[in-house]
Amino acid sequence: QVQLVESGGGLVQAGASLRLSCAASGRTRSLYALGWFRQAPGKEREFAAGFNWNSGSTSYADSVKGRFTISRDSAKNTVYLQMNSLHAEDTAVYYCAARSSTVYYTDVPRTGYGYWGQGTQVTVSS
Repeated sequence: QVQLVESGGGLVQAGASLRLSCAASGRTRSLYALGWFRQAPGKEREFAAGFNWNSGSTSYADSVKGRFTISRDSAKNTVYLQMNSLHAEDTAVYYCAARSSTVYYTDVPRTGYGYWGQGTQVTVSS
């Protein structure tokens, strides 16, 4: 089991920045990837960014590429999502998710995440 705790959401104006944190605990040695997903009102949850725990590879949705950066603090088992130049369209509940595997992969998956945090609200006013 992997437990995830997110923090850092809030209300900001368009153009501002926010940093989300996701602290992982439990069976972190089997982690394959940590990802950030988001769900806007009336829309399906979508992949935003991901980090391969083994290789350090990253992946971003086209909608956030160039504005969001995912990074890791290995000592703290924490992944961060730095969000710059926020748009009103970025308003959503952001979820941290983890995928475990016994196989060493170097890619960043966008599906198959089995562990989820409780979510943190990000609201961007225009």
